[in-house]
Amino acid sequence: AVVAREPRGPVALAGEAFRLYASGFVVKNQELATDGPYRFVRHPLYTGNILLVVGFGLAASRWWNLPLSLFFFWFYYPPAIEYEDRKLHRIFGAAWEQWSRRTPALMPRFGGAPPTGAGGRTWSLNVSTMRNGELVFVIYCAAAAAWLAWKTWG
Repeated sequence: AVVAREPRGPVALAGEAFRLYASGFVVKNQELATDGPYRFVRHPLYTGNILLVVGFGLAASRWWNLPLSLFFFWFYYPPAIEYEDRKLHRIFGAAWEQWSRRTPALMPRFGGAPPTGAGGRTWSLNVSTMRNGELVFVIYCAAAAAWLAWKTWG
């Protein structure tokens, strides 16, 4: 098996950074998150997950990583997004309808999303790491990145 000698972790790092950023704006099932990355995409945590999987797949340098990732994305994310959208619609009603009409599900629309004017929430490290458990995800990703670096350069 061929192991990459050049760094390919930045895609995974971008995915975790996006997750960390997104999780600092959301108070699940209590407030409709429409600020920060939720201004550009309805499911930024899923977008971050996709970047993470693709980034680690590139870093592992195995030909089958991309097809396996696409298979996973195809079967997991559409039902997950449908479930989340139904739940948020049930909880937040008309506010969710208005926000979802102008906000794409996974692919951010940078520069095109109008300000929501709702919430006024700012990013919080405490909300991200403690309330939403992102610290565990960061530790897991750091351990995976360290292992890949060790396998690549060790």
